[in-house]
Amino acid sequence: MSTPTDANDVQMIEKLRTAHGRLRKEIGKVIIGQEQVVDQLLMAIFCRSHALLMGVPGLAKTLMVSTLAQALDMSFKRIQFTPDLMPSDITGSEVIQDDPVTRERMFKFLPGPLFANIVLADEINRTPPKTQAALLEAMQERKASIGGVDHPMRNPFFVLATQNPIEQEGTYPLPEAQLDRFLFLIKVDYPTDEEEEQIMRIGTSDTKISVSSVLSGEDILGLQQIVRRVPVSDKVFHFAKRITRLSRPGTPEAADFVSKWLTWGAGPRASMNLILAAKAHALLRGSNHVAGDDVVAVALPILRHRLILNFAAQSEGVTIDDVIRQLIKAAARAVAA
Repeated sequence: MSTPTDANDVQMIEKLRTAHGRLRKEIGKVIIGQEQVVDQLLMAIFCRSHALLMGVPGLAKTLMVSTLAQALDMSFKRIQFTPDLMPSDITGSEVIQDDPVTRERMFKFLPGPLFANIVLADEINRTPPKTQAALLEAMQERKASIGGVDHPMRNPFFVLATQNPIEQEGTYPLPEAQLDRFLFLIKVDYPTDEEEEQIMRIGTSDTKISVSSVLSGEDILGLQQIVRRVPVSDKVFHFAKRITRLSRPGTPEAADFVSKWLTWGAGPRASMNLILAAKAHALLRGSNHVAGDDVVAVALPILRHRLILNFAAQSEGVTIDDVIRQLIKAAARAVAA
C-alpha cells in the first residue's frame, strides 16, 4: 500500500497545508471566528463524509457553508426542510415532454437540488421521516433512484445538515441509526465579545466581500485518497478502539461510569470514523502520521451523536461531552497500562 511519502502525495500534502491557511483567510473574510468549526467541516469533506451542525439560530451556519462552497469552487444548493417537503422535491422527478423533432412524448428527468457538490440540508429535523430517508439514502449510496433508474450524485458530494436544538415542537428528530450516518456532530457556539463586535461592524456596513476559490473538486478527490493512505500505528488503533469499547454499557469492557450514565454506546462505525477523521486532522496540522492527540481532537464531534445518555445522567447534569472526556482519559490509562 502506498503512503504519503510518495512524491505525488507529498506534493498534494504541501498543497493542502498551503491551501488550509488560504481557506481560513478567505472564509474569515465573511465568517468571524469559528476556526474549529471550519476545520471540522474540512475534515468531513476530506474524509468523503457528511456533517451535522447544531446551533441556535443566527450563528451564520448557512452563510458558513455557502462561503465554504465558494472557497472550494464547488456547486452549492440549500434545501429548507419543512413539514410538507416531499422526497421528489429534493431528488427531482420525471416529467413528460414532447420531442420537438419526432413529436413523441417521453419521460425526462429533472434533477432536484440534491444534485450539487455541497448540499445544505437546513433544519433537517423539520421534515417527515420519508423525506429524511430519501436524503439519507442519497448520502449513503451516493445515488437517487427515480422511476427505477439510478442517478448518481455529483462527485465530490457532501451533505452538511443543520439542526436547531431549542425548537423541538413540530419536529421529527433523526433516529440514532440515521444520525450514525454523519461523520461529525459539530457544535456551533456563540462568538466571543471581540468577534461579536467585528460581526456587528461588518454586517452593518455596505462593504462587498468576494471570496476566492482555493481548491477545486479535483483537488478534493485527490486529497480524499491521500487521507486514507496516512499511516497509523498499532498503539493509536488500540487507543481509538478502547474509547469505543469502553462506551458500551452491558459489556464486560464497559467503564463503570458508562453503565451508570449511558443507555447506548458507540458501534464499530465510530471506531473507523475516529481513525479516518484523525488522519484528516493530522494532515491539517501538517503531520504525515496519526498521533493519539489527533484521535482526541476528533473524539467529541465523532461521538456526540452516537452515545445516548440515560435519565440518571440527565438528572445529575452530566453532558455527553463530559462522558466523552472521561472515556478518553479511561482509554489513555488502559493503553498506557
